Amino acid sequence: MTVNILAIESSCDETSASVISDGKVLNNIIATQSVHEKYGGVVPELASRAHQQHLIPVVNEALSQSGISKEQLSAVGFTRGPGLMGALLVGGSFAKSFAFALDLPLIEVNHMEAHVLAHFIEDPMPSFPFICLTVSGGHTQLVLVTDYLEMKVIGETLDDAVGEAFDKTAKLLGLPYPGGPFMDKLAQQGNPKAFDFPISSMKELNFSFSGIKTAVLYFLRERLQEDAEFVEKRKADICASVQYTLIQMLLIKLKKAADQYGIKEIAIAGGVSANKGLRDALSLLSGNLGWNTYIPRLEYCTDNAAMIAMAAHFKYQKGLFCPLDISPLAKMKIGIHE
Repeated sequence: MTVNILAIESSCDETSASVISDGKVLNNIIATQSVHEKYGGVVPELASRAHQQHLIPVVNEALSQSGISKEQLSAVGFTRGPGLMGALLVGGSFAKSFAFALDLPLIEVNHMEAHVLAHFIEDPMPSFPFICLTVSGGHTQLVLVTDYLEMKVIGETLDDAVGEAFDKTAKLLGLPYPGGPFMDKLAQQGNPKAFDFPISSMKELNFSFSGIKTAVLYFLRERLQEDAEFVEKRKADICASVQYTLIQMLLIKLKKAADQYGIKEIAIAGGVSANKGLRDALSLLSGNLGWNTYIPRLEYCTDNAAMIAMAAHFKYQKGLFCPLDISPLAKMKIGIHE
């Protein structure tokens, strides 16, 4: 019997639906929310309303494009958390109603585990065990992965995520939201050694990015007092220098984790893994150290339902279904399976 699963992602500002059939992702429909651009960041209430507007058309498109009818579905998967509570409620409520109406089993998915499992959407795929560096606007984690649903966080940020450091630096430089991609583009034109910024030295495998944000703020304040046009004149060099520092902070800990666990299978996931500077630096490091590295296709790096579908597929195989009265979790640790 063919197992067809409809998956829904609504953790932040992307409304997405995907259909997976026997482990093969058939599509990945995403509706972006441009409403947040003028505010310089995601406005939770506006995100929730946009999900309400986009969800039904996105689901209809995913089912129509896949050629699979509602009656042919085997289960419904959805993002339980972590994420914005209002946004999670919209996606979760729809998934519950849909599953209840069709008498289908419901599968809750941890958004961060799904980022890791995005590596199994298409070839090449990592072998177990592997270490995955998950980097996004809200999370920075090192995850030891020993099986599809067996993961352990071995290092994480103790304050801000690396994506926040990118976006807040970009905001200081007057770049549009989301600032990370604009910084990455400018960094390719600049000198990464033009300016020195501090690299935090957290114990063990943990990260901290609050210090560099403060350092950039004071750096810009001091330079602008001397020259009001400093940012405009040196914007590419500033972006390149900050990005270089952030990437070094990530790779230092990644190398330490790989050495500590004796693992050469290395993956990165999450929105920041789309950063060209990070990809290039990881490729260079892996060549020097003999690592096998894996990075999902760009559309599977950012928030998307295809990765939720893949996670739901593995949970379906284990019979890990959840009740209809399950609640969303704005904060959710890797390893929670109900």
